[in-house]
Amino acid sequence: MTPPDRRFGALEENLGYTFADEGLLQRALAHRSFCSEHPGNASNERLEFLGDAVLGVVVTDRIYADYPDLPEGELAKVRAAVVSSEALASVAVDLALGTFILLGRGEEGSGGRGKPSILADSMEAVIGAVYLDGGLSAATALVLHLLEERIAEAAEDPGTRDFKTRLQELAIHAVDEIPRYEVVDSGPDHAKEFEATVYLGGVPRGSGAGSSKKQAEQVAAAEAWEWLREQVPIEDQETMDA
Repeated sequence: MTPPDRRFGALEENLGYTFADEGLLQRALAHRSFCSEHPGNASNERLEFLGDAVLGVVVTDRIYADYPDLPEGELAKVRAAVVSSEALASVAVDLALGTFILLGRGEEGSGGRGKPSILADSMEAVIGAVYLDGGLSAATALVLHLLEERIAEAAEDPGTRDFKTRLQELAIHAVDEIPRYEVVDSGPDHAKEFEATVYLGGVPRGSGAGSSKKQAEQVAAAEAWEWLREQVPIEDQETMDA
């Protein structure tokens, strides 16, 4: 492995975790396309495998402890929503993780930094790296820092998919892209109004307003979801819903 690149310090700030061995973080960000062009560097695939297991344990432990009234089937639905590739890719976007991933020239040229699958896999690898660097307590703190809000949202009504989730799933399936939201607010603190716009491919596809950021984003997502459904063949929609 080449010497750690100190530019990863910005990612550590986003994560809220500083590595004792920054080489682990670099390995977590090394996509196989980079390693094929730089022999001697290990890819992040083993760390991804480890991180997936750690993620499952941490999330399962939290929802089991925090929601004692949920039966096994509902707990499974909450966990599935939180640890899904779509959810992890969204977290990676929030962290600007794609900026730091090490890619080969071909993957770089094909837009690999924004591919949901690469983002989700890299997010799992980072979790695995934190586990090796700081132990289970550090990995638990990271996972809950990143996902606690999503756990609470999923537990409100297990098995349902709000429009932000529906849009994200459809966008990843149809155009291999994660929707991007912009929100502006106006008015006094006690009566703020929020306006959200959701972009796909850099083009605004939905807008909405509400008394909270979440509400405005849901309205915008619903509009964009309706638009995108019209672009996706019916048979593909049925495959997704199966």
